[in-house]
Amino acid sequence: MGLFDKIRGEFIDIIEWTDQSNDTLVYRFERYQNEIKNGAKLTVREGQAAVFVNEGQIADVFTPGMYTLTTQNLPILSTLKGWKYGFDSPFKAEVYFVSTRNLTDQKWGTRNPVILNDLRFGMLEIRAFGTYVIKVKDAPVFLREIVGTDGHFTTDKISEQLKSMIVTRFTDAVGEAKLPVENYASNANEISEYVQTVMAPEFEQYGLELTKFLIENVSMPEEIKKEVFELSRLNAIDLNKLAQLKAAKALEKAAENDSGTAGAGMGMGMGFAMANQMGQAFTGQQNTGGATPPPIPSAAATFFVALNGQQAGPFDMGALKEMALKNELTRETLVWKQGMANWTAAGQVTDLASVFGSVPPPIPQ
Repeated sequence: MGLFDKIRGEFIDIIEWTDQSNDTLVYRFERYQNEIKNGAKLTVREGQAAVFVNEGQIADVFTPGMYTLTTQNLPILSTLKGWKYGFDSPFKAEVYFVSTRNLTDQKWGTRNPVILNDLRFGMLEIRAFGTYVIKVKDAPVFLREIVGTDGHFTTDKISEQLKSMIVTRFTDAVGEAKLPVENYASNANEISEYVQTVMAPEFEQYGLELTKFLIENVSMPEEIKKEVFELSRLNAIDLNKLAQLKAAKALEKAAENDSGTAGAGMGMGMGFAMANQMGQAFTGQQNTGGATPPPIPSAAATFFVALNGQQAGPFDMGALKEMALKNELTRETLVWKQGMANWTAAGQVTDLASVFGSVPPPIPQ
């Protein structure tokens, strides 16, 4: 640095920060053995906050805008410096610019598997990963709790701590949800919103705001995944057809196995058995679909008979035939059954025609 630049830098009259990075949270305004003079210009851009620190103590905070530094807009610093009626000489103070914009695409993931207790599969392990978005909500709190005197603070210096907190809360959330393991993917949005709500107060303790939290994927062990897929197929297809399909595949593998005569005989035996089974199943389906079952037999007809002026019975057809053979029942005998309006001569009832047809005619004289 030349002598002229060194002298010119003795007093600062413009204070500003242009951020070209995507991960800087805090930047301390650098100076070379210089002081801030009275009436210096402070520019705070959108997405920034400027914090003045005097001898390690946070003083005044400036939101976006352009300021001319005087005792009117530096009330806390004026008190700390003892400026009662304004100041004319330059002063020394640290100026920290804090990024207050959203820092997107922050990654998180489970470094170690999360153990869950599934009702069907028992204890199993899952992994998850996703992204989150944060921003500084309270610049003084963030400086005091996290940054300290770091002159260039980036997201890398806090990401590990935030990831640990996120994974802990995610583990609690999925444990309390008690969902079937295959349903975590379909409920990722609901779980994301719940975890974000739970973690918001903890981020605020550090002066941060968790503006977005997303679960991109929840993965399970391959053997569990295969069982889940198998169960879903069993619920969607016919079990009999599945058994036939598996038997056909086994037959194909047996035919491909070149194990000599014994293998060929075994393959032929399996083929005959499979053909027989499939033939029976096919025949059963045809018989079931094409044949018409016989009608359900109706209850046997019974009649009441008027004998010697008294009601007797009811009698079934077999008993009536015996009575006709003994001449106890004639065509003139009155009979009645359910559904008839009145007592009627037996010879006039169609249902009793077979009764009298079995009675031999009288022997001719």
